[in-house]
Amino acid sequence: MTFALSFLDKSPLDGAEIAEAALRRTLDLARKAEELGFVRFWVAEHHNAARLAGSSPEVLIAFLLARTRRIRIGSGGVMLQHYSAYKVAENFNLLASLAPGRVDLGVGKAPGGLPFSTRALQSFHDPDRKPSFEAQLAELDGYLQPHGDDGAPERELAAFPSPPEPADRFLLGASVESARLAARLGWYYVHAAHINGDETAIAQALSTYRAYGGVRPLLAVNVVVAETDQLAEDLAADPRRFRVELENGEGVNVTTRQQALEYVRQIGTDRYRIEERGALFVRGSPARVHAELSRLHRIFGVDEFVVECPVTEAAPRLDTIELLAAAAGLRLAA
Repeated sequence: MTFALSFLDKSPLDGAEIAEAALRRTLDLARKAEELGFVRFWVAEHHNAARLAGSSPEVLIAFLLARTRRIRIGSGGVMLQHYSAYKVAENFNLLASLAPGRVDLGVGKAPGGLPFSTRALQSFHDPDRKPSFEAQLAELDGYLQPHGDDGAPERELAAFPSPPEPADRFLLGASVESARLAARLGWYYVHAAHINGDETAIAQALSTYRAYGGVRPLLAVNVVVAETDQLAEDLAADPRRFRVELENGEGVNVTTRQQALEYVRQIGTDRYRIEERGALFVRGSPARVHAELSRLHRIFGVDEFVVECPVTEAAPRLDTIELLAAAAGLRLAA
């Protein structure tokens, strides 16, 4: 096998089902991924999204850790801009103490929702004192550094408990700036090609990450695998994504043009630009998908893919895990 596989799940509701059913399916997928030899299983963070059950990755991670045995469980990712870096460090140090060697902390810069939910999450923040994302990430990194149970003498504040194996740290991004930041802090970098799949941008970001000392970048991709190419094409969602750019330089990536327009409505501005982007979407039969992942492995030098199956229905997501594992030659876990 030339590359490893991991899986990202958003716990979507299928039809009229309730959140409990969607979350139970996420557990079923995690167990199947573990059985088939996937390295990691990550869950996402989305707010005010009625069709997605995963609003709090830390809570769901704890649930999944307790019901699996070996696979690494993590966040893809925690939307750090909303939270205290100290509290995030406490959460993941506690998770890593409960399941040493099995916890991943993936952090994202995006809001994970539209402006109304962002305002609700940050209602107690003083905008004038809110640090930059880069400053927050550096602060979080400091709190995650190993320390003794009594705290180092020079450190008056530490994020306890002290796990025997701290969570592995990943920065999710889609830009040269994110890649450089990840390398500078010594974090793994996950390029979000499932949001922006431009291959020139991918190459530039990964090259920057390596140039600044980063090792083993990961690539996140949309994947749908079915028995035939045509069936996979029929299941596949619209691969387009959209970037909203505001006049002040702020921006956000969203899934649909409707979401882009709703974003600017909630912001309350008429000065914006919407740019259509193509996500990296690999779909087809097992042989076709494995061939394309092998191509991406060769040209970008990545040896691990974080796979998202952007399909609401239960069966295609399970099929994607099983068929992809078989095509990649993953061995069943003992």
